[in-house]
Amino acid sequence: MSAPLIASVLQSFSTDLAIDLGTANTLVHVKGRGVVANEPSVVAIQKGNNRNKVLAVGREAKEMLGKTPGHIVAIRPMRDGVIADFTITEAMIKTFIMKANRRRQLVRSRLIISVPAKITSIEQKAVREAAMASGVREVHLIEQPMAAAVGSGLPVKDPRGSMIVDIGGGTTDVAVISLGGLVASQTLRMAGDKLDEAIVNYSRQRHNILIGERTAELIKMKIGSAYPLAEEVEIAVKGRDLLTGVPRSVTVTSIEIREALKDNVKQVVTAVKATLEQTPPELSADIIDRGIVLCGGGAMIKGLDQLLSEECGLPVAVAHNPLHAVVDGVGFILDDIDQYRGLLL
Repeated sequence: MSAPLIASVLQSFSTDLAIDLGTANTLVHVKGRGVVANEPSVVAIQKGNNRNKVLAVGREAKEMLGKTPGHIVAIRPMRDGVIADFTITEAMIKTFIMKANRRRQLVRSRLIISVPAKITSIEQKAVREAAMASGVREVHLIEQPMAAAVGSGLPVKDPRGSMIVDIGGGTTDVAVISLGGLVASQTLRMAGDKLDEAIVNYSRQRHNILIGERTAELIKMKIGSAYPLAEEVEIAVKGRDLLTGVPRSVTVTSIEIREALKDNVKQVVTAVKATLEQTPPELSADIIDRGIVLCGGGAMIKGLDQLLSEECGLPVAVAHNPLHAVVDGVGFILDDIDQYRGLLL
């Protein structure tokens, strides 16, 4: 068999993949097929004397959060955008890749993974090693704000300033991009998870009721807002009464949840302003004309774009598909990796 034919056969068995490895959700893009997996970044393990056994990964594991007996633990191996538990993260990545790949093994596959901006070299190494353990031959990393900008359709390689704010589950990345690089950026260890935590704390302090993180996330999605709504709404919340210890239901309004989220939202506004202050004047002029693009799950909080626009005096728009902006960008780069190699870490 000739060398070109051998190369062609090997290529037919390869599956290039792009992963948005998020604190809250992991999305997998397969070259030529698009996004094929969107699962919560949660792993359920059974504790043993010698080693832990993985019971479930993704959506099935998330259903177990807060409901498991003592010998079973549902955990998030990613915390604040980085790997908190290497072994469990490795198992999670393997599972998601196998689900997306439809095969038991990967042959000559390349993988691109998005990571938070300003990730340390140690954190980069941990992500690479976890990915390599899944069987791929080549692993590349790209900063999430860069991937989000590409996925949002911003001209990242042009000598013009583009500003992106990516509010994920564990981190918020704010960046001004020009000529394929981050000119100015801020990374906050504050994003969707901290917003959920703020709602849990507010419910405890204001209503003497303890709710779980899944309930807090639901409240955030249903009635969470950063700016006064034209018509305020409310939702019934069920939890455990801290005084009596029995289940109880209370009604929570969008005004209350806005108050609960206020301090965290203020951190995002402060980070955006700080990034603008670091931006060179010529690029600032571009941003005045083109505005700021919001993406990530946090971009869907009602009125956040309006609040940012008012605070910064700039036009603010939400990306067409904010939840998929990063994975779309990584997938776009995967499809033409040679042209975008300069964007990779």
